[in-house]
Amino acid sequence: MSHALPPHKPFELTPEQLKEYVVQFATNPVYLDNEEWENDDNPYRRQLRPQVLPYLDFARVLPRSEVLHYEGLAAQRILTAIYETDLMFLPKGGFKDKWADFKQYYSPSNRALGEIIRPSMEKFAFGFLEQEVEVSGKWTKAELETYLRALEERDLTKPTLSEIAIEKSADPVRAAKTWLIQFAPDFLSEASPMLRNVLGYYGPAQSEWFKIIIDEYGYGVHKTKHSHLFERTLESVGLRSDVHHYWQYYLNSSLMVNNYFHYLGKNHELFFRYIGALYYTETALVDFCRRAAELLTKVFGPGVDVEYFTEHIGIDVHHGKMALEKLILPLVEEHGEVIIPEIVRGFEEFQLISDIADRDFAEQIAWVDAGQTNRELHAPVWEAISSGKVTPPVANIVEPYRELSNTHCHDGDELCHIVSGTMKFVAGFESHQILEAGEGTVIQRNRLHGAIIESEECVYEIHSVGDYRACLS
Repeated sequence: MSHALPPHKPFELTPEQLKEYVVQFATNPVYLDNEEWENDDNPYRRQLRPQVLPYLDFARVLPRSEVLHYEGLAAQRILTAIYETDLMFLPKGGFKDKWADFKQYYSPSNRALGEIIRPSMEKFAFGFLEQEVEVSGKWTKAELETYLRALEERDLTKPTLSEIAIEKSADPVRAAKTWLIQFAPDFLSEASPMLRNVLGYYGPAQSEWFKIIIDEYGYGVHKTKHSHLFERTLESVGLRSDVHHYWQYYLNSSLMVNNYFHYLGKNHELFFRYIGALYYTETALVDFCRRAAELLTKVFGPGVDVEYFTEHIGIDVHHGKMALEKLILPLVEEHGEVIIPEIVRGFEEFQLISDIADRDFAEQIAWVDAGQTNRELHAPVWEAISSGKVTPPVANIVEPYRELSNTHCHDGDELCHIVSGTMKFVAGFESHQILEAGEGTVIQRNRLHGAIIESEECVYEIHSVGDYRACLS
């Protein structure tokens, strides 16, 4: 009898297995399309559009040039649903009509399927960071400290593209509400990813990490818990504060920002990247929160509750200092310079993700503001198609009254042309166009949108023009 063991084989799904399990995961009833635009006090409902998933390829690394494509949005939605099965959510108004959803979301089947596909989905969604961020050379502790402290000297007072987009928007109130909605996945369960790294044992740094967390949790006093402060901000401008109420309005990149910290926290081999990213975000947030409080007050007036942001102006100076002096430098001293490249990588990766999210939000606001312009572009683009000047692929669609196309995006420009009936085309939160027969709109690539049918039946065509400008020349 031989006692020889078979060689160890790391776990990895084949592309066919990955697709099968992704679809099996996403067909859980809590992930099916919604008949309304918003979830009503139900933190378990997250629309994943499972009917589209068999046609997507998650068995690869999505390049940076495609991270805002639909496959990226689908992956980030799925990852949010997976990560948050570790978090405890209860509806604000009790379990009426939600008990079955509670049981299905936290079921062993949902959790097991999520864990099976998670490594492949993370590789797909975040693998581009390995290609985009290069950390080379031999680092010393002194060089690392100089490198990180340079952030404190950087001019972080200038407004981001997102802040400029809100100020210049045709509807700053709508734009600012959309901005707050993008923060909800992170701020309403703030610091939850950090808790993944407070378990276990790793000496004094663990206790320093815990101090940051208990600050975020308001030292156990609910009215000072940071997530509760953000609830008050939302409610002060007329927005709902129940978890994932606005799921369909989350941008791909907004989910990416939040998922990145879950990704680092869930995979403990990435612990040192987490502390590099933590230092960046805690330090950069000081000026950001000051500007955010000023911008929200300017847009909404003195009635907006900005304590969430003013609280962070002071506390994050302290947290940034703690992250460097109580976590990073002592850990390097104890464990050696081998961990430095990972710290630098986390610092750089989160900067890159923040930049992607900033640009994505600004472009979404520009797209929403251009609703009438996009509608007027229908005529020349339709003329190019109907005259045979261009012959793009076309999808012919017939939908009944109240059929709701849950929000999504396309990888290239498309023309929506209404043949008969009435469609309410939704370009974003509190933004829509009513389209009748013979009318339509240009849908720009990567821009979040949806639609609902307002007539007994609507017949329409989607022409995949690629770049609508080619139809105008």
